[in-house]
Amino acid sequence: MEVREEQVIASLLDKDPELKKYYEEHQELERKLAEFQHKHHLSPDEEVEKKRLQKLKLLGKDKIMEILGRHRQAGAIQ
Repeated sequence: MEVREEQVIASLLDKDPELKKYYEEHQELERKLAEFQHKHHLSPDEEVEKKRLQKLKLLGKDKIMEILGRHRQAGAIQ
């Protein structure tokens, strides 16, 4: 995510529990994916798990962006 998006999200986390949930999940998935990046070789099972986590992370980001869009429409953010 871009720095501006991160700042907006940070400002809304305490006000929007749904956003907070998806953001925390996104951060956790990012951490798990980083573990795979540090490995030189992934087993077939690890490759499958990495792809699964990437898809979940993308779905979560889409949801975060949807929530941010609702906040923009409501005039809560610019």
